[in-house]
Amino acid sequence: MTSFVGDHPLTAEQQAVVDQPWDARVLVTAGAGAGKTYTLVRRLDALVEREELEASEILVLSFSRAAVGELTERIERHASAAGRVRVQTFDGWASALLSRAYPDTDWRAVTFDRRIEAATEAIDRGAVEVGEQGVPAHVVIDEVQDLVGVRREMVEALLDRFQENCGFTVVGDSAQAVYGFQVSDPEQRAEETDRFLDWVRASFGEDLVELHLGDNFRARTEAARVALPYGARLQRLPRDLSGAAEEAERIHGDLRALLLEAPNFGSLDTEYVQDALRDYPDTTAVLCRDNGQALTLSGRLAHAGVPHVLQRSARERSAPAWIAELLASTSASTLNQERFSELLADIETPAGSTPESLWRSVRKVARGTRGTVDVTALHRALAEGRLPDELTAPQPSPLVVSTVHRAKGLEFDRVLVVEPRVLKEPRRVEKKKYDYDPAAEARLLYVAMTRARDDLYLVDAPGSWQVRKDKRLDRWYLGGRSAWARNGMELLGDDVCHEQPPGVEDIDEDAAELLKHLRTSVTPGAAAELVLLHGIPVAADQSPPYAVVVGGRRTAVVSERFRTDLHRMLRRNARAEIENWPPLITGLRVDCVESVAGSNAVTERAGLGPNGVWLAPRLCGLGRFQWYNNQTSEADETEGNQA
Repeated sequence: MTSFVGDHPLTAEQQAVVDQPWDARVLVTAGAGAGKTYTLVRRLDALVEREELEASEILVLSFSRAAVGELTERIERHASAAGRVRVQTFDGWASALLSRAYPDTDWRAVTFDRRIEAATEAIDRGAVEVGEQGVPAHVVIDEVQDLVGVRREMVEALLDRFQENCGFTVVGDSAQAVYGFQVSDPEQRAEETDRFLDWVRASFGEDLVELHLGDNFRARTEAARVALPYGARLQRLPRDLSGAAEEAERIHGDLRALLLEAPNFGSLDTEYVQDALRDYPDTTAVLCRDNGQALTLSGRLAHAGVPHVLQRSARERSAPAWIAELLASTSASTLNQERFSELLADIETPAGSTPESLWRSVRKVARGTRGTVDVTALHRALAEGRLPDELTAPQPSPLVVSTVHRAKGLEFDRVLVVEPRVLKEPRRVEKKKYDYDPAAEARLLYVAMTRARDDLYLVDAPGSWQVRKDKRLDRWYLGGRSAWARNGMELLGDDVCHEQPPGVEDIDEDAAELLKHLRTSVTPGAAAELVLLHGIPVAADQSPPYAVVVGGRRTAVVSERFRTDLHRMLRRNARAEIENWPPLITGLRVDCVESVAGSNAVTERAGLGPNGVWLAPRLCGLGRFQWYNNQTSEADETEGNQA
């Protein structure tokens, strides 16, 4: 087996991880850029090639879809024997387990955390044993430092249930634990830090093999290595809240001072900087503290015509358009690999993919008999949102605007970090609760400053004070000087209707012609807007319908989720009535065109045939409410004053 990580031979530390037997219980701590992803790929190869495990006997889980995509892509490029091993997010694996164990429940209507809790209960009841793949022989878990709360409990239940006949390799770095915010209570959050690592050490005792990866293979320049020494200090933060806060404030202050010494990339509003982003041949990430900053900067780049991707939440999944086209192109019940490849020859597939890699991915959820794909099973997986994570990942882009959380596990040639705020002394707002978490802020800045391979730059924080989070809706909005002002609203992945094919509901368009238009003429990054169709609310708790307009053509309508959230966003109190709805919502973009599956009867009635699949645009961005009566929103007034 070839022992290379990129251009480098495996180090002795990495080789020690790779060489552990299949039934070993291995805990690997690895610093930023230590080559853990490559090491895991070689570990998987060894489990299949030398330890003779089947790919289906290996369960690989990671925290985010970004990390899953990165590991999957490395397997595609570098693995030899482990090419068929599937990598999944915790949420994706839990959802698939529940769909198999309780097929009559609509798990899409259940919150993510409740799904995780239900999956833990299902593990305890033996659901894994009766599944298609059965008990795993080896479990590989990446980014374990981010396992907190219900996800930690689920993984502990999994490893505990099969500890007699299952090995594992778990990898993490407590200096990069940035998902503690999922636990709302600060003191409980502090207790969750390293809690999974403590559990592993206590549960497996002398049987546990603990290894460490200390080298750095990511950073190729001094500028990219500047934050690395602070990883060890973050790993040693005290467990008590006050002690951790004091040390974390010092670390954050040191990291911020180092970042302020980095070159300032300039304002993203200037033409020179926009050209520098547009023309750079390698990868660039603009990393933001929160999604309010990301939406603001992404909107500015979109207005300037700078192509880029706004990184999605790990929970937002979209099925690629080629799947609907594949299903619509055949009436067969099964496809062999040769026929599958023939059909794909006439369909545009993702850049960098091959018919072989797509075949392997589809077979993970639609495996038929005698080496075929079961077409009905593929349709069902599409309808239930159970496609493999590598198929639902967004297409890569040379320029990415992202929160630090969503860039976790990724690396870029050039990183632009938005200037972090100066930490003030945390104050108690309730008993035992503080208004922010200094340890989380320090880890977040450390993660941001260790994503670069070559260049690290500073970017001035945008004036985004008006962009705020509505915690009831889990959605950002554009506010104003008044607390009740609502001048715009973030678009999410499920804001376009998937109940009917475009053209059938509320807009008078030929569904077949509209499907062709979406397939051939609507591209990622295209400007989009929402147009009010009429002023009559669909229901008492919903707004009226809006059409999704791209390139002057109505291509879809908004979903019930959007109408409900817009109603809640604009309603000032429980007794108030909404008299006016924004006739136009602008500033949006097409994220992609995605596949949707429904009943065969729905597409039959729409004139699309009995295949039960269609295409729909997916939107992103911070929409702005426009009014036709020459009103000027508070946001526009404020921006004019600032200019």
